[in-house]
Amino acid sequence: MKEYEVATASVINTQPTPDEALQRLVDGNEAFVADAPVPADLSRERRLALAEGQQPFATLVGCSDSRVGPEQLFGAGLGELFIVRTAGNNVDTAGMGSIEYSVAVLKVPLIVVLGHEKCGAVAAAADVVTKDTRFPGSIARMIEPIVPAVLAAQRNVGEDKLVDTAVEENVRRMVERLQKFSEPMLIEPQDRGELKVVGAVYELSTGRVRWL
Repeated sequence: MKEYEVATASVINTQPTPDEALQRLVDGNEAFVADAPVPADLSRERRLALAEGQQPFATLVGCSDSRVGPEQLFGAGLGELFIVRTAGNNVDTAGMGSIEYSVAVLKVPLIVVLGHEKCGAVAAAADVVTKDTRFPGSIARMIEPIVPAVLAAQRNVGEDKLVDTAVEENVRRMVERLQKFSEPMLIEPQDRGELKVVGAVYELSTGRVRWL
């Protein structure tokens, strides 16, 4: 870890506080919803600066769904978001290591777990629970971690609201995992107030991010 800190020391400046980082995302999404997105910096000067190192202000754990582009819906530019994306916004060892790297090395002050309505991975997990559907290859293993969220949602809602409720439950479970059941490199910055982990759900039709 020490060699990483030395390598990035020249590019790490003052990061926003967790609340300031969150407000930047809130403001960016409000502009997106209002059809007045914040212009992202895609300039040559920005590219040259980023060639020397990165300093994202937030890590986003999101779904691979093509309709959910984090930079667009938050009005973020190059180098501003450190993104980990998998179907169903769950993370494996590589994903967790990426999150830990963003905090321990890049000093990111905010982690956002972002689910979205009509998530295909969550719907597939719901089919496993309600219809005993079987999926081929690695798809079955991919959605397996989502099944507990579906089972929890099933106890509280009918089948018509199962997927939407499971989406939210899936986000909450990942947030809890990052807040309470992670390595010290994630827990200790939260205890010091240097890191915040929050959950949210993106509404496809409105473009709005609903914070949990």
